[in-house]
Amino acid sequence: MGLIRNNIVVEYNNKGYLMYSESFPGAYTRDREREEALSKFPAEIKRYCRWAGIDYAETDVVESVIVQSKERNLEIHEADSDIIFLSEQDPLLVEEYELIKKRVLKSAHDFQLLYDSIPVKTYTSLPKRKSFYGAVPSTPEEMYEHTNGVTNYYAGEIGVKLDNIDNIYQNRVQALKKIEETCDFLHNKTFHGSYEEQWSLRKVLRRFIWHDHIHAKGMYRMAVKKWGDSEIQNPYYF
Repeated sequence: MGLIRNNIVVEYNNKGYLMYSESFPGAYTRDREREEALSKFPAEIKRYCRWAGIDYAETDVVESVIVQSKERNLEIHEADSDIIFLSEQDPLLVEEYELIKKRVLKSAHDFQLLYDSIPVKTYTSLPKRKSFYGAVPSTPEEMYEHTNGVTNYYAGEIGVKLDNIDNIYQNRVQALKKIEETCDFLHNKTFHGSYEEQWSLRKVLRRFIWHDHIHAKGMYRMAVKKWGDSEIQNPYYF
């Protein structure tokens, strides 16, 4: 039996808790109650390890430790987020960047795989609703367009301008290529972006994976209820 260390960064308010793994960029949990959100991490980290190809044993124990916490006025229960980790302001090593880049591209590839397996892209069982950002995507088609659509927004927050490509994987490749063309990108400069939010390359990489996974989970669960798990691809191991 081994021990998996999981450092956690928390955003919270009186509507709930949104918790991110600092140790496994993109892994997250959320819940109305603090302890409930924390209790979900062992399963989430093991799912993430399986997805990312990280060796682990089912008997391994996940030890979660909160290393940063901030109260927000955002709609945490809607997964609204603007936090930057203290560690996301540190420079990147080449090897570290290449590892996270590999996961960022895998996540985009897997999102496409899941989406392609859904028979009817305009199907929904979800009610129409709005958040701070506008209409919440409810069909697989809308979820795909939304998830891909943030690419130039994320890149733009660290000073990289691009026009989105309709294919999520090719768009992700394009974004990373343009980021790599910027001077000293591994220095991981902190930018003051839109809505007074702070951004860095580390944060963008983490947000790509997290944003993919949160919408992929919703898409997958809805599709499985309609067509069954034998029909729908599950590359994220939800």
